[in-house]
Amino acid sequence: MSNLDFVVMSVFAILMVVIGLVFTVQSSKSSKSFFEAGGATPWWINGLSLFISYFSAATFVVWGSIAYRYGLVANAIQFTMCLSGLVTALFIAARWKKTGATTAAEYLGKRFGRTAKQYYSYMILLYSLVSTAAVLYAVGKIVYVATPFSLEACIIVIGITIIIYTTGGGLWGVLATDVVQFVILSAAVIIIIPLSLAEVGGMSSFLEKAPPRFFEPVNSEYSIGFMISFFVYQVVYIAGNWSYVQRYTSVSSTRNAKKVAYLFAGLYLIAPIIWMLPPMIYRVINPGLDGASAEGAYMMLCQKVLPAGLIGIVLSGMIAATASKANTTINTAAIIFAQDIYKDVFFKNTSDKRMILVARLFTVLFGAGTVYLAILVPAAGGIVEVVLSTAAIAGGSLFAPVIYSLFSRRQTATSLITISAVSLIVSLFFKVFGKAALGITLSRTMETVVGVGFPLLLLIAYEVYAFFQKKDIPFMQASGEQLLVSRDPEAIRQNRFGIQVIAWSTLAVGLGISILGFIADNGAVAVTIGLLITLIAAIVLVKKYTEASVSVQTLPENNHL
Repeated sequence: MSNLDFVVMSVFAILMVVIGLVFTVQSSKSSKSFFEAGGATPWWINGLSLFISYFSAATFVVWGSIAYRYGLVANAIQFTMCLSGLVTALFIAARWKKTGATTAAEYLGKRFGRTAKQYYSYMILLYSLVSTAAVLYAVGKIVYVATPFSLEACIIVIGITIIIYTTGGGLWGVLATDVVQFVILSAAVIIIIPLSLAEVGGMSSFLEKAPPRFFEPVNSEYSIGFMISFFVYQVVYIAGNWSYVQRYTSVSSTRNAKKVAYLFAGLYLIAPIIWMLPPMIYRVINPGLDGASAEGAYMMLCQKVLPAGLIGIVLSGMIAATASKANTTINTAAIIFAQDIYKDVFFKNTSDKRMILVARLFTVLFGAGTVYLAILVPAAGGIVEVVLSTAAIAGGSLFAPVIYSLFSRRQTATSLITISAVSLIVSLFFKVFGKAALGITLSRTMETVVGVGFPLLLLIAYEVYAFFQKKDIPFMQASGEQLLVSRDPEAIRQNRFGIQVIAWSTLAVGLGISILGFIADNGAVAVTIGLLITLIAAIVLVKKYTEASVSVQTLPENNHL
């Protein structure tokens, strides 16, 4: 990497910090501003945030490694996310909004009581700590491959940067940085595709030189059974992960909650084709990588085909993806601690300002914990093992019971806690002690089947039992008045300010990419993409400042976001 690449990455990091700090004053006004971003954020912002926070640098490392080794299998795995998003849009997203709760913890507390709320809050915090550490390691690994710095130093610096802007901006800071990071990531990947194809002599040459069975969507390790079970898991994860639940509950209506998930599904219909092509191409360029070396295939390709400056853009895009996933999870963890542990358990009469302060302090402590665990990931068997095993063991046990309860009048606090704990213990047993105790080592497919299928089986079994016992826990449904927050002048003002910050930041990103493309060799694609981004951002700015000139009395009728 050249000095210019380091400058580009530094400017990107500064931009993210500035965006977070811009929202510090606004988010400090009330807990509603800090935790809910006003409660009626535009659906397209939440949809982009959901997508980019789901799409971390682990995608480049984990799925990129699979794409390098197995080809189209990686695309097939990610296509299950599109289908899962579609299922969430059709059946689940609106149900979250209808509850009237702003978080999954609030829903559990109001419908099932304090015990269920506390159990799931503590478990989600633990799960979030491990999952965030995994994605932080992934981006640290990418930067480590591309720079002379140690892996530990890369993880620490990136972690500190994420903590700074997440601490200040609250949920709006997270949403705004997510959208800007989406722009950077998309531009970065689109820039690299034509340059990498040129390196192998074009698409036809790549297809001819690819290894045998490289374009088959399944193989022995990632079979059809794995794809089906992973699809079910993705439904549970996209619809039930507490970080993502906020994206459905913080919009203004059930219709917009569905739009959030539809946008996610649409982006994942296109994304796998674009994201996974570069490491597949690198298999033709350099077929000699194996094991952990394949985790660095994406960055190795960038170093080979990109000129100075553009490597920094691509690396910034990968950092952006992970930063988005990490800041989303850290923000959610802070909300859980401040609202559901600090206030609910210890200080019931605490003020809004004290809650915001506690959330910010917890953000720092939780972030430091994820940095420490990220450094330990290699000792746990590598990123692929950590990501897939954590998903299989904990995802179904923690998220499936809560989602199921949205459709059931039979589940109780006892059933939700018991089913979650039992299924978690069973999955952990097979993972840790299965071989020693029973001589059984679960395949990747069976690990996912047990992790997701077993809790669903227990939920159905209890449903039948509760039916004959005539148990009836009423659904939690908000009234129409509770859902009408889109006409709140303060929510409208926050939305306008947030979009303006996003547009100005995106304008700066577009101009920066254009300048880098202009001074770089083979930079025509970068110039074109940068100018297109700049034009779109300018149009949005003109529209928003025109709306700002309209009188305050007419704003509620004109808010169609």
